[in-house]
Amino acid sequence: MAGTTVSRALLLLVGVVLTAQLCGCTAYVGRGEGFSVEFIHRDDVRSPYHDPSLTAHERVLGAVRRSTARAAVLAPSHVRGDDDAPAPSTDGAVSEVTSKPFEYLMAVTVGTPSTRMLAIADTGSDLIWLNCTDDKDTPPPTGVFYPANSTTFGLVDCDSGACRALNDASCTQSNHCKYLYSYGDGSRTSGLLSTETFTFDDGVARHSDEAASLRVANVNFGCSTQNAGTFPADGLVGLGGGELSLVTQLGNDTSIGGKFSYCLVPYGLNASSALNFGARADVTEPGAATTRLVRSEIDTYYTVKLESIKIGNSSFKPHGSSRIIVDSGTTLTYLDKEVLDTLVEDLTKRIKLPKAESPEKLLQLCFDISHVREGQVEASLPDVTLQLGGGAAVTLKAENSFVVVQEGTMCLAMAAASQQNPVSILGNIAQQNMHVGYDLDKRTVTFAPADCARSYASVPAPSPSPQ
Repeated sequence: MAGTTVSRALLLLVGVVLTAQLCGCTAYVGRGEGFSVEFIHRDDVRSPYHDPSLTAHERVLGAVRRSTARAAVLAPSHVRGDDDAPAPSTDGAVSEVTSKPFEYLMAVTVGTPSTRMLAIADTGSDLIWLNCTDDKDTPPPTGVFYPANSTTFGLVDCDSGACRALNDASCTQSNHCKYLYSYGDGSRTSGLLSTETFTFDDGVARHSDEAASLRVANVNFGCSTQNAGTFPADGLVGLGGGELSLVTQLGNDTSIGGKFSYCLVPYGLNASSALNFGARADVTEPGAATTRLVRSEIDTYYTVKLESIKIGNSSFKPHGSSRIIVDSGTTLTYLDKEVLDTLVEDLTKRIKLPKAESPEKLLQLCFDISHVREGQVEASLPDVTLQLGGGAAVTLKAENSFVVVQEGTMCLAMAAASQQNPVSILGNIAQQNMHVGYDLDKRTVTFAPADCARSYASVPAPSPSPQ
């Protein structure tokens, strides 16, 4: 394979110094610049969960319902009041994000010889886990990994740093690490913490002379043999900020670094979104705005400071917590109720369109656009600017703030955070047509406007396993 082979011994030495041997990863990279894979929305025609019987508007309503379920399990205690206070090391042992509502998938290839898997890609959790079987009598079904067939599979010992990063772990009689990973909806998965070689198809490299894949050896992942609850897909790839996430483990390889980004194509477009790692994750588009991550009780979540929201000359400051979680897996944006009420009042005065009822009463502000030309609709909607910490200003255009939920009805894609879980979330509609980059080493998040369908059209669709 073309590319630079990084010495496993050297990386293990670096891992001892930097990460207490959490990952002994070895990567084989084309020119060390990183790689890009497709970020597949669950409703995309490329997804095995695409339902052709649904209209585009029905898919949006489904996403809104899932968003409500996901936001309901984000606990308010996860966000500290002190930006600089050290965070307790809970590091993703328990993910408070519900397992069933998901929005994006990514393809990974695991083992030697390889097995192709289609997993949920989740910025709200850390552990990578895949469905496994130890049944030697029958061939494994599609979407299930059989570790006995792989020459690169290994088990993690109980005294390892990776095992200690899990709160709910125990030891087998042979001193291997057994985990139980729980989600906020009561679902859970369990198995043996393991290591394996992961291969990621590099969509951009396929169109050049570089290597067309990235191989990473000794990735810590959960080989799950027991699940309680219904888990779609073949597993889950945690992209959070905790120690066991894919991003953190790749960050232990000096040729990749702890950086990733995505560029989300707007709903309804038949085009690929992109998930980038390493140098490919650099956000270099004009108008980029960078804000720093603030400390939270669980390192998983990417939390930033929301100082104010501006529309024209009006400015609204949060009344409660000034923190907001940036999450690709939540569809809507959730704000403090008092701020949202004030925002809705201001928008109602500015937008000269007839009011409409919200389908299923899911959203607070809706308009009847059935007799309005498309260009006139966009011209009627003001920009909404999020003023983040450090002076970063992120402007939400009409496509980031509003969504058509049924024929002729357009609604504000924002909702009030519940009193039980009053946490603000910047959802994926607000991040459409933005290149959003996370740098775990610098502890920053960068936003830049981008034409995601055009910029990342070269990332081809993988061939997901039939479900």
